[in-house]
Amino acid sequence: MAPDSTGVIVGEDGLARPAWAATDPLMRDYYDQEWGLPVTDEQGLYERICLEGFQAGLSWATILRKRPAFRAAFAGFDPDAVALFGAPEVERLMQDPGIIRNRLKILAAVKNAQATQELRNDGGLVDFVWSFRPASTPKPQAITDIPTQSEESVALSKALRKRGFSFVGPTTMFALMEAVGMVDTHLLQSHRRGSSGVWPIEA
Repeated sequence: MAPDSTGVIVGEDGLARPAWAATDPLMRDYYDQEWGLPVTDEQGLYERICLEGFQAGLSWATILRKRPAFRAAFAGFDPDAVALFGAPEVERLMQDPGIIRNRLKILAAVKNAQATQELRNDGGLVDFVWSFRPASTPKPQAITDIPTQSEESVALSKALRKRGFSFVGPTTMFALMEAVGMVDTHLLQSHRRGSSGVWPIEA
């Protein structure tokens, strides 16, 4: 199966998906069932921020395959649990072959848990992140029409850094916004376009 000029591939099930989600069963299931749907709970959003940070420089497929191990290693991404991680826990994680053993990224996950706790005093992580939802969403005809960052992702990155978060650059935050439904970058031809309930189908 080769993508057409827009980058869409129609699968054996008759559904159109972007090339990145068309062949690997794990990526296809993630695309069909999770990517782009709203995440509006603190633990879920904290997990996504951490995983997007771990993904920096790597493929999302790598992170997705390791997600069960990440969840086991990081106490199900419970911010209250991870916020208590100290040097012994960090060293344990550095020896865990199931995750990405990058010390800076591991420390960032702990720091981000602590920052998530702090945000509870000011409306909480969910309201804070979702306040950067743009007024409109991209309408990509082709993969090349999809931006890698936006004015809002730059602003969100700066705001989170001010609040003590790490590994939250503008490109990483745009990927987060795509993943949690804050923008809809499904190709117009994709069977998932408009499925988030956040943006109208004709958007």
